[in-house]
Amino acid sequence: MATVPVAFPFIEVLIDTSALAPIAQRSPGVIAIVGKSVDGTQPVNQPVPIDTLDQAAGLFAKVVAGKLTRNALYNGLEVAMLQDPRPSKIYGVKVDANDYAAALASLEAADDVTFVALAGETDPGQLAALKTHTENMSAQGQRRIGVGMVDPATAKSPTYVADVTTALAPAKSTTSRMVVVAARGAQRVVGVDDAGKLVVIPGDAACAAMAAIAGYAPHISTVLKRINGLAMPVESQYSPTEIKGLSEAGIIPIIDPALIVGESLHFAEGRCFTTDANLLFIDIVRTLDDIEFRLKAGLIGMVGDARITRPGLTRVKTRVEGILGPLVRNAVIDAFAVDIPVLNILNVPDSIWTPTDTAIVNDARSNRTVDLLVSVTYGPAVHRLRVTLAPKF
Repeated sequence: MATVPVAFPFIEVLIDTSALAPIAQRSPGVIAIVGKSVDGTQPVNQPVPIDTLDQAAGLFAKVVAGKLTRNALYNGLEVAMLQDPRPSKIYGVKVDANDYAAALASLEAADDVTFVALAGETDPGQLAALKTHTENMSAQGQRRIGVGMVDPATAKSPTYVADVTTALAPAKSTTSRMVVVAARGAQRVVGVDDAGKLVVIPGDAACAAMAAIAGYAPHISTVLKRINGLAMPVESQYSPTEIKGLSEAGIIPIIDPALIVGESLHFAEGRCFTTDANLLFIDIVRTLDDIEFRLKAGLIGMVGDARITRPGLTRVKTRVEGILGPLVRNAVIDAFAVDIPVLNILNVPDSIWTPTDTAIVNDARSNRTVDLLVSVTYGPAVHRLRVTLAPKF
C-alpha cells in the first residue's frame, strides 16, 4: 500500500546553481613572442607567461654581476612591456636554433593567444611560416594575428617600397591574418657603457607594434596610435611618397607626425597585410574575432538544453541579444539583428504552415540543428578627413 509522505520538515529547498556558471572569457590582448636565445633557464618550445623584466632576464637572458647579456627574445619582450596600454598577457617562447615551426607549434594549445610575433626576425621565409601558423590556427577556431616587420636595416632607395613589398610577398595572408610594419632605421637606447657612451641596439618594431595594438580594445583603430620604446633618426624616416606607397601595399609605416607635439612614433595606417579587401582593417578583424568568441562562449550553455520549440528558441534569441546588447551600449557596434528561420515559423500556427515550412521544422528537429543569422552593423573610426576651406572677403 502506498504511503502518503509526512509533512515534516514542511519545506524542502533544492539549490540549483546552474545560473551561476561563469561564461568563458578570452582577452583580445594576449600576445606571444617567439625568439632566439641561448641563455636563461627556460627550455625551448615551452611557452611561459612573462610578468616582469626580471623574470624575462632569468628565463631568457644571462645576468652576471648585474650585467645583462641581451638577445633577440629578451629585447622583444622588453619593448613589448614598454607599451602603454600594455597587452593583458605576454608569453615568451624560446626557439631551438632556427626551428621556428616547432616553437610556433608549441603555441597551438595556448587558446588565449591572439597575437604572435617573431622577435627580431625579418626573413620572409620565417614570416611566411608565421603566416601559415596564424592562418591554420584561425581556421581551427583559435583566431590570432601574426605581426612582422620590414628589415629596419634596408637602406633608403628610389625603389624602397617596391623592394620591401616584393621581398615580403610570401608573408601576405589571404585571410587577413598578418600585419606588417615598417620602421626604417628603428633603434633603441638601452643604457650607457663603461665609457659613458649610449648603448644603441636595433629596434624590434614587430614586437613593439604587436604589443601596442594588443593593448587597445579590438574596435579601436590603430591609426596614429603611439608606439613606445623605439626611435627613428630623421634621415631614416619615411617621405610622404613612401608613406603612401607602403600603406597602399598593406604595410604600415611607423612615422613621427609633425602635427603631433613632441617626438613620438605612431602608426600611419591600420591595414592588414592581406589580399582580402573585405577584411582590410585590423580593427574589423579583431572585432569579428571578439564577437565570434563571445557568441560561442555565451551560447555553449544552450546546446543540449534549449529545445527546438517556440519557447526554447526564444530563449536562444534572447541570449544572443544579451550578448550583443552591451556591445551596442559600449559603441563597439552600431546595431544588430538576430534571425532564426525555424523560430519565425514556430511563431505562427502550424495550421497555416506551407509544405516548405513543415520541411524546415522537421529537418531542424530530425538533425537537431538550428540556423541562426546574426547581422551586425559596424561603425568604423575615421581614417581620413577631407576639409574644404572656402575663404571669403
